[in-house]
Amino acid sequence: MADRPLRELGWKTPLEAAGKPVLDQIAKTGICGIIDPIAPGVPAGSDAATLAMLGYEPVKFYSGRGALEAVGSGVTVLPSDVGFRCNFATVNEALVVLDRRAGRIDNKDAAKLAASLQQVRLPKSFNAEFLFKNTVQHRAALVLRGPKLSPAISDSDPETDGKKVLQVKPLDKSPEAKRTARIVNTLMHEFRMVLKEHPVNRERAKKGLPQANMILCRGAGTVPKIVPLHEQFGIKPACVAAVSLIKGVCKVAGMNLVYVKGATGTPQTDYAAKAKAAVHALKTHDFVFLHVKATDVASHDGDVKLKIEVIEKIDRMLGYVVDHVDVDSTFLAVTADHTTSAATRNHEGDPVPVAIAGPYVRRDDVAEYGERTCARGGLNRIRGVDLMPTLMSYVGKAKKFGA
Repeated sequence: MADRPLRELGWKTPLEAAGKPVLDQIAKTGICGIIDPIAPGVPAGSDAATLAMLGYEPVKFYSGRGALEAVGSGVTVLPSDVGFRCNFATVNEALVVLDRRAGRIDNKDAAKLAASLQQVRLPKSFNAEFLFKNTVQHRAALVLRGPKLSPAISDSDPETDGKKVLQVKPLDKSPEAKRTARIVNTLMHEFRMVLKEHPVNRERAKKGLPQANMILCRGAGTVPKIVPLHEQFGIKPACVAAVSLIKGVCKVAGMNLVYVKGATGTPQTDYAAKAKAAVHALKTHDFVFLHVKATDVASHDGDVKLKIEVIEKIDRMLGYVVDHVDVDSTFLAVTADHTTSAATRNHEGDPVPVAIAGPYVRRDDVAEYGERTCARGGLNRIRGVDLMPTLMSYVGKAKKFGA
């Protein structure tokens, strides 16, 4: 949700330009500040930032994105498995990436392609198997299983259009890394052969849509070894999210995943249904994490108008939450996991706003929820890992340090 000032908005951010009476009211009745998800000036990935927001130091616990994506998609990931975040992408014959998201291919087409890719067989000499599963739009998860695998390999995703697909290489001299890189490169080639001739892509070509004719892999990783939230704080936590990566982080943190019909992880998600699910979950849980992906999607597409519309929908979503919880016993924190600039279309290292409202909170003088207004609040500037202890202190779950 956080952004940088934009010329077309009179040097306001989308958050500052949006109509957001509920967010402003939360800021006015609470305490505000700004958060560096990782550290000042460090652009944060959604995985590392979410870990930090839940209180886990990313530098210590982050072990790659891929396994988290797979866990969140419902795949069982063993400690020895290596997982990858994948994209369906569009490439030309020279393997130059034309569209990293294949036109944000719809789930139905992606599912058909994924089912065909799962039929690919690796050579027996590799003594390895894989599971490939699409998640939301162009996103997918890949899990490798077998002996002597390593996450110490590079990405095939160049992370920008106009560049050639990269060959996966070992990042250290271990035989495990060399073996894993060889397996992934073989899989990528075999996947390419299937996708080139797939009926879904022939049909997309007829309609003038980008063909999903390549799989890009990044974020090789294993499941992080972290202490669940319920063991740390004695709380019963739940997660309301649609995106597999976020669900994966939350599941690894020991949170119950709440399925919401109509929650898509896109700007077309059912905001009202997610709000209702969060309120309902709070009746049986102490802590509910409600996540919305759509602002990030709009930023990556450079769609400023859409981002403002999404923020206003989030504001109405929060209006339902505020109206249906006991404000005398409930604390509400609103923040973003990172800044995504609609101008650069990338994650940036700027801090994000945060507001916490609830009983006995030391209110400050901030009257509007925004990147610059919240910077003047009583929380001042904190790190991502500071948020969870702050919230646990408010609800009486923090442990005293010292005698």
